[in-house]
Amino acid sequence: MTTNDKVKVMLDDARGRLLSMRRADGMWEGALSSSAISTSVSVFALYLIDKDEYEGEITRGVEWLIRTMHEDGSWGDSVESPSNMTATLLAYTSLYALGKAPEESRNYLKAKFGGVDEERIVRGVLDYYGSDLTFSVPILIMCALAGVIGSWKKIPVFPFELAVLPQRLFRFLNLPVVSYAIPALIAVGILQYRKRGNKMKVLREPFVRRTLDRLIILQPEDGGFLEAAPLTAFCSMCLCAAGYRDHVVTQKAASFLRDTVREDGAWPIDTNLASWVTALSAIALGDDISDMQALADVIKGNQTKMVHPFTGAPRGGWGWTNLSGSVPDGDDTSGALVALYTLTHGTYSDEVGHGLEWLMALQNNDGGMPTFCKGWGKLPFDRSSPDITAHAVLAMGLWKDRLTGKLKERCQHSLERMYQWLEAHRNSCGDWTPLWFGDQDAKDEKNPVYGTATLMDYLYTLQDQRAKGLADGGRDFLRRTQNADGGWGGKAKVSSKVTLTAKAVAALAGANDPQLDECIDKGIDYLYKRYTDGTLYDREPIGLYFARLWYSEELYNLTYLVKALKRVERLELRG
Repeated sequence: MTTNDKVKVMLDDARGRLLSMRRADGMWEGALSSSAISTSVSVFALYLIDKDEYEGEITRGVEWLIRTMHEDGSWGDSVESPSNMTATLLAYTSLYALGKAPEESRNYLKAKFGGVDEERIVRGVLDYYGSDLTFSVPILIMCALAGVIGSWKKIPVFPFELAVLPQRLFRFLNLPVVSYAIPALIAVGILQYRKRGNKMKVLREPFVRRTLDRLIILQPEDGGFLEAAPLTAFCSMCLCAAGYRDHVVTQKAASFLRDTVREDGAWPIDTNLASWVTALSAIALGDDISDMQALADVIKGNQTKMVHPFTGAPRGGWGWTNLSGSVPDGDDTSGALVALYTLTHGTYSDEVGHGLEWLMALQNNDGGMPTFCKGWGKLPFDRSSPDITAHAVLAMGLWKDRLTGKLKERCQHSLERMYQWLEAHRNSCGDWTPLWFGDQDAKDEKNPVYGTATLMDYLYTLQDQRAKGLADGGRDFLRRTQNADGGWGGKAKVSSKVTLTAKAVAALAGANDPQLDECIDKGIDYLYKRYTDGTLYDREPIGLYFARLWYSEELYNLTYLVKALKRVERLELRG
């Protein structure tokens, strides 16, 4: 079969599958993998809140954990992931609290930490996560509540009082957590204050009520902070242990956990990524969508209409889901803007203008784009990153010629600063390392193939000389990192994956250069072999949260494939 024949067969199948998975409301939802981390913390939180009321959820969660445990007593983040310290420690801690901890798990952790005494566990967790305490402190708090460690004084303290300050000041306070984690700062900090005792009680006690009131404002309608079981469970277990079992935040969080448990007894890392995968689907399918304007209206309807209570973000952004716990961010806002351009063929609307203004307000002083909040540059989420920055370049670059007046001038200035940032932050091998996505098979868990292919894809889409010049610099890197089987992993000689191969093929096809045809053909050969093997749509975990948390999403393969195959099809037709 020719490359064109293989592309046609796969595209017909993938496109049909993707179109068939659309919801009745016009969006796509997908399905995130069940998570050992989410399940562990949810089971433990419900056990503390009311072990009798939630006996069914607890029992099924425990059964899922035991059923998915690896032979050596360990767990990975998803069932497709290799073992790691975090997932195993949390699962072991949850089971320990219920009197069901496997000895194999203890032995695994003993080997990881060099022992399972308190000092080694605390030091091992803190060393793994470094200066960002967003995950490490809640993990250690759960260990202390379950009795896996005995001392509270060795765990770094969260200054919960700072949460009462205006959000605009947070960037200057050097907080130990990223911008999205203020609920954890409050709940964990209050528990530490109660457990540790404090000579400054007269000064600190009034802040407890004030920060609890703040937490009520921050909690979404459905009770789930960020629509994420881990953050929601960490907050509720801390409030319960601090004496606030019946508090409205604790009870709403428990209801969220009950509502989001799956039939298999597990919890996903987030409820869903509906807005994100809808944007990916719309961009990939384009004119294959019969009701493009209707879908554009749905996407417009998911735009935030007010200042967000969680991060203080102004109106105009988009989050990863249309559920109430979502928070607007740079990547999803850019994705929505690109999807709207695709669906409306560049017809400007007020929603587009608000979205572009939102992105420009997010831009860091160094010219790059963070994820959630401007200026929190010391911790990963809010440092400028290549993948978020390039996505914003695409969004602004597509729309800038449809703008007028001051908005167009501001957009052009913002683009110039982002181009300069991207040029200055390319790695020495001509590649870019993404913030969000890693490869669990790479020794350092990094994924420069994803980062480089994603940037090239975005920049070639613009058909702009400056963007093309920047993207061209990644071509040699992708050629060098292609595996012998024709596919790509996160780095050279890392096992090939459908998601990364589709990303790389789309990027190289976007260059529209006959010299890359052989490389593209080999990529198509790899994908077609996966198709004939029946593994083309298998789940493939990818890194989340600065590549230290692994999950899979069923629509990634499909959306990346459709986009890549349609781009190669256009090359073949021109050829």
